[in-house]
Amino acid sequence: MAREDEDQRDDEVTDEDWAIRLGFYIHDTSRLRRIIYNAALKPAGVTRSQAWVLAYLGRKDGMAQSELAAQLDLGKVALGGLVDRLEAVELVERRSDAKDRRVKRIFLTPAGRKVVNKMRSISEPTNAEILAGIAPEDVRAAARTLRAIKDNLLKMTAGKVSE
Repeated sequence: MAREDEDQRDDEVTDEDWAIRLGFYIHDTSRLRRIIYNAALKPAGVTRSQAWVLAYLGRKDGMAQSELAAQLDLGKVALGGLVDRLEAVELVERRSDAKDRRVKRIFLTPAGRKVVNKMRSISEPTNAEILAGIAPEDVRAAARTLRAIKDNLLKMTAGKVSE
């Protein structure tokens, strides 16, 4: 019922109210998506945060730990803890860079590759259910909008966020 009341009043909502409403929708959607993905990934034996690291490595294996942290918008310490846990269960391994021994590169193990494949098989139907009834062009528009918001936020936080 609340959704119907909200939709009926859409034409009466100011642009500022829409901006505020968007913030709540982003927060609520992110929280609910985390809950759904944590449950969906449980059979793969990884958390959503660990899956995030594995997914990046699945696309670009052997990334330097600092590069991976930057790609994930994570601090080095936070990523280090995730990599430690993934290394402990033998899903990833750290190796020294051939040219610079101070640089640690992160690689998927064979077991890690199996988990990435399982994650992909879980992700597709989960995303399909999450996006049910939403036209592909609307998904693309929403993704572009959220990317623009993220870019603006990154500009606003440049040099202001401590790790």
